[in-house]
Amino acid sequence: MTAIANVRAALEACARSCNVFVRDIGAGLLEVCHNSLALLGLCVVAATLFAGGRDDMRLSIEQRALDWLLARQEAREPAPLPAEFSEPDAIARATALDPKDLPRQQAAVAHWLSRRYRVAPEPVGRLVQEAWHVGQRVGMDPTLILAVMAVESSFNPFAQSPVGAQGLMQVMTRIHDDKYEAFGGTRAAFDPVTNLRVGVQVLKECIARAGGLEAGLRHYVGAANLGEDGGYVGKVLAEQLHLRRVVEGKTVSVTAPLVSPLPAATPALSIDAAPSQPAAGIERVALAR
Repeated sequence: MTAIANVRAALEACARSCNVFVRDIGAGLLEVCHNSLALLGLCVVAATLFAGGRDDMRLSIEQRALDWLLARQEAREPAPLPAEFSEPDAIARATALDPKDLPRQQAAVAHWLSRRYRVAPEPVGRLVQEAWHVGQRVGMDPTLILAVMAVESSFNPFAQSPVGAQGLMQVMTRIHDDKYEAFGGTRAAFDPVTNLRVGVQVLKECIARAGGLEAGLRHYVGAANLGEDGGYVGKVLAEQLHLRRVVEGKTVSVTAPLVSPLPAATPALSIDAAPSQPAAGIERVALAR
């Protein structure tokens, strides 16, 4: 019993020693912090009194503080453009349409093209809408129009080839300048909607002249009299196949390669606001270069 009592007494003594040690450390830290804060306060008071006694230093500090606050404000709120640069009606010139305002099939195509070609969905949405509209009027599959546009320019409205083909559908502006007269002149080649409409006219003429789709596409790319077209026809047909599958609601990878061209006997596809299957040789659009 005596041994147990001794052990208990030792443990209690140890606990008391630990408590004293912890209290001493806490008191020391509190004292240090208190003294540090007091010292910091004294320094601030001294600096304030010193600066207050010198007008030049006080003004300098106030100016720096004001400059800092103004810089922060400007960073949060971009400076408005000068009045001579503002143009509230500029939005009317924008070739843009939110895909959510399109029918389901067109919206799906717009989103897929946006991801595939890394372009904003709003301009692509407007072009998809126009492709459906023009396709209905001229009897052409809108997915073909978009496929030609994709292969020709990757949806860059300012693209220009070494031989002078310009815009989304890479129309040879100097050859087809007459077609731009209705749109105010050849500079309209860089207006996306105008370029699409002119490109469709040219492609349709190529197909009619050649007597068939693939031959018309070769005319469009300027390979009518060449042994081969560098894979152009296959790429256009492959991209159209991808777009048709998107329209059908199928999942198509945005990295799908431009291979496996569409068979010539593929049946017509039901597309919102699209025309019935046109006669052979008139269902797509190409460009003579």
